[in-house]
Amino acid sequence: MFRFQTSVAVRLVLGYGLLATASIAVASAIFYLGTIGVLDQNVDDKIVSISKRLIDKFQARPVEDLCREIKLQLSDKIDSDREIFLVLSPSGHRLTGNLSTWPSPATPLDRVVTRDVVREGKAVSARLLMHRLQNAELLIVGRDLSEHITIGRLVWRALAVGITISLLLTVVGALFFRHQIEARIGDIRRTAVEIEAGDLTRRIPISSDDEFGLLSREINHMLDRIEHLMESTRHVSNAIAHDLRTPLGRIRSKLDDAVRHDMTVEILSDAAHDAIEGIDDLILVFEKLLQIAEAESGMRTKLFETVDLNRIALDMVDLYDATAEERQVILKTSLKDAVFAHGDRNLLASAVASLIDNAIKYAGPGATVEVGTLADDHSVSLVVRDNGPGIPQEYLPKVTERFYRLDQSRSQPGNGLGLSIVSAIATLHVGKLILENDTHGLIARIILPPAEASAHSR
Repeated sequence: MFRFQTSVAVRLVLGYGLLATASIAVASAIFYLGTIGVLDQNVDDKIVSISKRLIDKFQARPVEDLCREIKLQLSDKIDSDREIFLVLSPSGHRLTGNLSTWPSPATPLDRVVTRDVVREGKAVSARLLMHRLQNAELLIVGRDLSEHITIGRLVWRALAVGITISLLLTVVGALFFRHQIEARIGDIRRTAVEIEAGDLTRRIPISSDDEFGLLSREINHMLDRIEHLMESTRHVSNAIAHDLRTPLGRIRSKLDDAVRHDMTVEILSDAAHDAIEGIDDLILVFEKLLQIAEAESGMRTKLFETVDLNRIALDMVDLYDATAEERQVILKTSLKDAVFAHGDRNLLASAVASLIDNAIKYAGPGATVEVGTLADDHSVSLVVRDNGPGIPQEYLPKVTERFYRLDQSRSQPGNGLGLSIVSAIATLHVGKLILENDTHGLIARIILPPAEASAHSR
């Protein structure tokens, strides 16, 4: 049960209800002013117009002529059920007209006012305009508001019914709106609770493509990524426990063996050198793990700039040229013109170096390793190709996992982290590492988004 102070759904519903109520009130006011207000103005305009016509025509003539005109107006059957006329003598006696009672002489002159009068024996509310004529007679022109008041009551009744129905619909809509929000948020909360309890496979159900659906989809992508990272962490933990146990045991065994025998300087020196060499290997493993963690964290993206992939390829080939010659491997390049990417030059160079090192190490003597670049409208690539034995197809998806090593490669120096680092660097650059067997050897491609070559001078 949501509390009032903490429930977003309740606050949204209340805000929606207040906004709807205010909108209805404004619409009602506009409607009223557009009907009753216009009618009021029309009544006043008509009274002023009739009064002005009579004054202009009979101001300088005998009052008898005015009385005859008013009697004619009252007997012409035109609007006679609403019109009001009255002429009073200077002493206040009625000379003609259809009012039995009338406002006091203190009523403001030449201004339309509302007063209660008796017209043809019936008490009514009326709009009146009083004017003092040249010979001190008083002319009163007005309109009976009975019909006007009836229309006003009908309008108010219609508005009351409309507002009531609108408010009921607003309440129903607000409750439905609240139910929908709480249901969608409830799905997210329940999924979060189940994930917190340890079920990382739970995902938020997506029933639509609205804002909640888009949010749920993004959260599910995030959960997929978290699950993948958690699986990777568990795998790394197991791999560290498995792969580091042997070298640590070897170091301990050599030190223990040195302590148990006659501790000559030569024995202790050999044991110390072996221990240092083993510890250096372990330090190298942890440095590579830290390098992977740094790449996956995205901290290096602030150092990204436009880099020339051809220059990286040439520099790495120059770096490994002596190693390739020593191992009787032919190392060459195949470069395209103007291949640029946005990224960290040192990380990309490290990734290419790792691919070249693997190719030289596993292709074997007499092999050829080709380092090249490719570019098209949608991507650029750093490619390392060799004509060695390649990787069995069923193992290609696994070799980028941390500490994973093929059985035939365990005799070679290494720790199974090289391709993991390359994959992490490619992902950091919004790219990917693709490994595939060619008819002759293995092709490793780092595919990256292209950068504008025109913005960079080689």
